[in-house]
Amino acid sequence: MSQQEIPYKIYLSEKEMPQAWYNMRADMKNKGAHLLNPVTHQPMTAQELETVFCSELVQQELNDNDRLIPIPDEILQFYRMYRPAPLTRAYCLERKLGTPAKIYYKFEGNNTSGSHKLNSAIAQAYYAKKQGLKGVTTETGAGQWGTALSMACAYLDLDCIVYQVKCSYEQKPFRREVIRTYGAQVIPSPSTTTAVGRQILAEFPDTDGSLGCAISEAVETALNKEGYRYVLGSVLSQVLLHQSIIGVEAKLAMDKFGIVPDIIIGCAGGGCNLGGLI
Repeated sequence: MSQQEIPYKIYLSEKEMPQAWYNMRADMKNKGAHLLNPVTHQPMTAQELETVFCSELVQQELNDNDRLIPIPDEILQFYRMYRPAPLTRAYCLERKLGTPAKIYYKFEGNNTSGSHKLNSAIAQAYYAKKQGLKGVTTETGAGQWGTALSMACAYLDLDCIVYQVKCSYEQKPFRREVIRTYGAQVIPSPSTTTAVGRQILAEFPDTDGSLGCAISEAVETALNKEGYRYVLGSVLSQVLLHQSIIGVEAKLAMDKFGIVPDIIIGCAGGGCNLGGLI
């Protein structure tokens, strides 16, 4: 197929949007290790994990067998506000580089939260609501995840408590206030609201905070607040599961024009965005 026949943007219709997440663990010959109990150093059981995470999300986290996990209708309806996301041909970049390579990118920023994070935020908020919880706690660094989760919780009428790394809380007032606009409580971390926060402040009163500290505070709050659970925007297998919609959509779009990529490139923090694409 000639270059001119491939459009700048390859769109899928809403009817073509994936109806299931892809669980890559089912296809792995060597399964990745599950989370370890910090005391016993043994893989955590579902019962142990459910003291911190929502029950359905725990089942997704431990699922090594089901290749496809259906996306609930309520989540699909939410996804349709900004999905399917286009696969874009970077013609101008190709010309600027003078390269024979054909470059495509998957654009995930066409939603109010501004990033791929919303793909998992709405799923985790949905399962929290389905479980009958009052709210969720989380951490955020730059504020992308906090924004996405606060938006999802506002949509589902859930309480949301966000511990934001102190230096980011002070340096990024726009992100902080967007989170508050959606009705979430934003607390600079470390804070005096938790035992771990007070301990860190006593030892390091001038600290700028860290993501590890914010996570610790969010987990402590979830454990001590009835009707709350902790949710996380990256790292976990169930988050990668939700982000797999990126890759499934990309493949469906490429299949329309017989495109087979030789190389896939992406940035990785916790890895769920890149992993979801791959």
